[in-house]
Amino acid sequence: MNMNIGQMMKQVQEMQAKMMDMQSRLGEIMITGQSGGGMVVVTMNGKTEMKKISIDPKIIDADEKEMLEDLIVAAVNDAKAKAEKQIAEETEKMMGGLKLPPGVKLPL
Repeated sequence: MNMNIGQMMKQVQEMQAKMMDMQSRLGEIMITGQSGGGMVVVTMNGKTEMKKISIDPKIIDADEKEMLEDLIVAAVNDAKAKAEKQIAEETEKMMGGLKLPPGVKLPL
């Protein structure tokens, strides 16, 4: 298969434009993660930037500080996993259904 440089450059430019569009959309998508049955809820965007945290006041107790810290970590990790799944789905759509091998991430 012989592809000239002009065709390759055009494809690269199209892919870059698609990636920029995807990055913009991911910045607008809000994803929530939670722990403790909803006692801690974290909201982050599709770029995995944390935007909000909500903590049920009933679990704020100085004697239970470690439990609260654990719940926050669990909620952040839940939101991050959901965001990464969303990123993978958006990337797959952008690439026309081509899946990246596990562990390979496009720069975002």
